[in-house]
Amino acid sequence: MSATRASAGFTVLIPARLASTRLPDKPLADIAGIPMVVRVAQRVLQSGADRCVVAADHARIVQACQAHGIPTVLTRADHSCGSDRLAQACELLGLDDNAVVVNVQGDEPLIEPALIGAVAAELQARPDCVMSTAASPIDAMADFLNPNVVKVVLDRNRTALYFSRAPIAWWRNGMASGTPADTVPAPAPLRHIGLYAYRAGFLRRFPTLEISPLELTESLEQLRVLWHGERIAVHISAQAPGGGVDTPEDLVRVRAVFGRS
Repeated sequence: MSATRASAGFTVLIPARLASTRLPDKPLADIAGIPMVVRVAQRVLQSGADRCVVAADHARIVQACQAHGIPTVLTRADHSCGSDRLAQACELLGLDDNAVVVNVQGDEPLIEPALIGAVAAELQARPDCVMSTAASPIDAMADFLNPNVVKVVLDRNRTALYFSRAPIAWWRNGMASGTPADTVPAPAPLRHIGLYAYRAGFLRRFPTLEISPLELTESLEQLRVLWHGERIAVHISAQAPGGGVDTPEDLVRVRAVFGRS
């Protein structure tokens, strides 16, 4: 293990797991001649991060990244969730407890580099929080009602009060006619963007925290943080980021974007 290091900037970790039910070998999926996880890392390198490291679970991912000059650490293959993999990566890299670590998913080749830096800056400015994340306004009722679009409500300081798959905050007369209104409430509700920054010390501690009942009900891991009384700062972005790659159809869409560039 390398010597413990502190930094005024931030480190980005990209967890990459070879197995995928809907898209086999997803991190290595070809996008205009380059593996997807490498495409993600190339976006990260434009964010102002001190460094970008792929936390891989398989030697094939390590080899693909090394071929393109992307640093990696090889983590255990039996981690039950991405947070456990990130915690091990922090140990392997010897990160100081106060270091800011941004988790960028390995299936987000369209992620906006500026958003990564903004989420890191949000946590750096909030010593009262152990994590930060992002959100953007929802302007379509279909998204507001969609359980796959996670919503978040905030306090006056942009600290998360709750995350939910339900449409929140719900206005009093939203079902006055027995069916939802045609337009979303005002002010606009917020869509949670699954991009997280952590203090490395908390990231190491997170896997040891008891799983919360709310987390099980909503199937949202970030609710464990709130249930244990910790705080999450939220950066508000004017626009939602480009979609990730979960299915073969998503891969076709992303390939088309890179094919036009």
